[in-house]
This record gives sequence, structure tokens and C-alpha cells, in this order.
Amino acid sequence: MYLGTNFMPPVIHPTQQIVNHTFSTTVVPHIHPVHTTTVNHHMYQHKHFCPQTSSCAEEVCNQQINCCNPCAQGGMPTSNALPGMGMGGPGFGPGGPGFGPGGPGFGQGGPGFGPGPFMGPRP
Repeated sequence: MYLGTNFMPPVIHPTQQIVNHTFSTTVVPHIHPVHTTTVNHHMYQHKHFCPQTSSCAEEVCNQQINCCNPCAQGGMPTSNALPGMGMGGPGFGPGGPGFGPGGPGFGQGGPGFGPGPFMGPRP
């Protein structure tokens, strides 16, 4: 015999809390600006050169020494004692053609032995 289904009042339990976690991604752009400056350095080396020229001047001196029997009676002849002085023999007297003042060889104003462009103090 089937008596049918019996129903009792429901038993209600406390609500079960279910937490469903969902995740999403949001992109937040953070901008950090960077600036690079390239500085090119160039050195100019100024090198100074001082080319120098030079010249040379030579001075010549002559000494006349009489070795002809210096112990002889009377010594040296007066006309040969010093050029330009004495008796006035050819080439040795005042105004003579060799060694006297104004003569063409060694006297004042003679060619070749006066002051020239390269004589005197140098800088």
C-alpha cells in the first residue's frame, strides 16, 4: 500500500557566502622622459714656429812680424816698424797704396774692411 509522499516543512540553513574573485588588468602608463645631449669637444692646438735665419761674418787680422835678424845693429828699420807709420816707404807710409789712412787696402775708407751690414750687436 502506498500511502503517498509526506512532506515536512523545509529546514532552512544559513546562507552560504560564496565569494567569486574576478581579476582584470588596467594599464596605467607612467611616462618618465629622458633627454640625452651629446657634447662634442674639439681641441685646437696652435703650434707656433719661429724659423730663424742666421748669417756669419768673418773678421780677418794680419800681423806682420819681422824675423829678419832682430838682434842686428839698429834693430828693425823704422819704415817697417808699424804699418802706416814711419818713413813713408811704398805701401807703409801715410797715404801710400797699402796700409796708410785712406789707402785702398786697410786704411779708413778702404774697400773690404769698413763696417758692413752684418757688423755690430745682434738682436
